[in-house]
Amino acid sequence: MIVTLTMPDSKLIDIFLMPGDYFVGDERYRVRTLLGSCVSVTLWHPAMRIGAMSHFLLPGQGRRKAHDKPGIYGADAMNLLLEGLAHHGVPLIQCQGKIFGGAAMFPRNAKVRDIGMQNGDYARSMLQQHGIHVVSESLFGEGHRQLIFTIRSGEVLSRQVPPDTAVGGLAAQNKE
Repeated sequence: MIVTLTMPDSKLIDIFLMPGDYFVGDERYRVRTLLGSCVSVTLWHPAMRIGAMSHFLLPGQGRRKAHDKPGIYGADAMNLLLEGLAHHGVPLIQCQGKIFGGAAMFPRNAKVRDIGMQNGDYARSMLQQHGIHVVSESLFGEGHRQLIFTIRSGEVLSRQVPPDTAVGGLAAQNKE
């Protein structure tokens, strides 16, 4: 008989990612973030129950300085996730990838690709380049997203909040 012990949700350690942050950990963690035009990539190994999550602001690669957030640029964030997973002995080819974010925070302009679309397309190309199978994505649209990644199950809850709802909610609070 095989017995699997799991921690109740109330015992999970919550981590909140700010823009430019990343996290790699095991089933003891639940990772949260808020996204607008930024993008989060989650990588998860089902058998090992180890996962990683980024929150990057810009596509491409930057010149990291010691005082900068290490994952501001997509390529840097991806390298940090890959290094963290390798440190845990996770075979990358067995990971499941998910991509979130890239929303328009301002009205879209037909003449210019906004940063959210650039971020989302860049995340797709990075995962493809590394041979990571994307099992889910929630990209683009308008407004911000709230994400909760439970590493134990690999589940990512994503809630997109349209701009009117967010502004209306604040206006209603300010009137009281």
